[in-house]
Amino acid sequence: MSVSATARRRGVLLGAAALATPMLAGLSPGASAQRLYGPGAPPARYPDADIVALDTKRFTARLGNSAIRRLHTGMGWAEGPAWHATGRFLVWSDIPNDECLRLTEEDLRVSRRFRSPSGYSNGNTFDREGRQIACRHFHRDVVRYEPDGKLTVLAARGPDGPFNAPNDAVVHPQDGAIWFTDPGYGALMDYEGNRVPEAASSPRPLIKEAIYRIDPADGRVAKVADQPFKPNGLCFSPDYRTLYVADTGISHYPEARSIVWAFDVEGGRLANPRTFCSMEMDGRTGMADGMRCDEAGNLWAGAGWVGDGYDGVHVFAPDGQRIGLIRLPEICSNLCFGGTRRNRLFMTASQSLYVVTVETRGAHFC
Repeated sequence: MSVSATARRRGVLLGAAALATPMLAGLSPGASAQRLYGPGAPPARYPDADIVALDTKRFTARLGNSAIRRLHTGMGWAEGPAWHATGRFLVWSDIPNDECLRLTEEDLRVSRRFRSPSGYSNGNTFDREGRQIACRHFHRDVVRYEPDGKLTVLAARGPDGPFNAPNDAVVHPQDGAIWFTDPGYGALMDYEGNRVPEAASSPRPLIKEAIYRIDPADGRVAKVADQPFKPNGLCFSPDYRTLYVADTGISHYPEARSIVWAFDVEGGRLANPRTFCSMEMDGRTGMADGMRCDEAGNLWAGAGWVGDGYDGVHVFAPDGQRIGLIRLPEICSNLCFGGTRRNRLFMTASQSLYVVTVETRGAHFC
């Protein structure tokens, strides 16, 4: 082999090695660590390198010519996205800035201060009548916004006393019951709520962290489960027979595991608590936060607190196996399916709001 041929071969091998290195580190060329968003950023090359099929047979939602877009940034901690099907708009919370924002489907424009103050609200959803339900950290309650603008407090205390700080909520469409979690983060700091001294000085907040249900008939609040160390995001399976709950207890409890729980829904009760999936990946452990199911029963979980290659959205098949990733340059707190066809995945991620169109639909309307 000639010297020039050897040099060319060495150059090819070096180039291949340069491309392989980020892949070995859990990244691919154009992945989130190297990617720019916003004005001046280059167009995304199709297929989007940050939408990763770990199981090509089961993760069929990836589209070859759909790219992740950042729609808005500059928030303190974005959370709680929910889609209003009739109004064709998205609402979500910027918790530290004490406001709720809105994005309209027609032009994807964002209007700040849809609600301000918002009570440092976190999770949002809509009930069967299209009324916004919000979990407010500052007031430590769950409220409903009426069509006439009035506010109705639905729950401010449970069987064990006043709540720590309700976090996320879902509505059962068949009976209208509201299910919500109370991990207590909003009582630990003024930045995201109202610091309660006796809670902030201890890993355990005011009362045991738990999952609750508001009865649609009489408004009574029942504690339905408290096995998770810190129950956070939650969602129903497409048939409403299973409730998934993210456990973020590793933030405060050494004995906690970073998992997503599954419970059988039996009327107004939960039964058969079990581990649905682990958030450990390649020896690294982050946390799942907000979640939604698609129409096929796959669970889409906003996740993070690990770094590049992990932070973003993790997709799990109904058997709990991780089948896909959407990698973001920020921790993903929550997500929801929206748009007229419910095939746009909106993701609140730290300071920003992202969207990507997928080849599936959300199982539910918000």
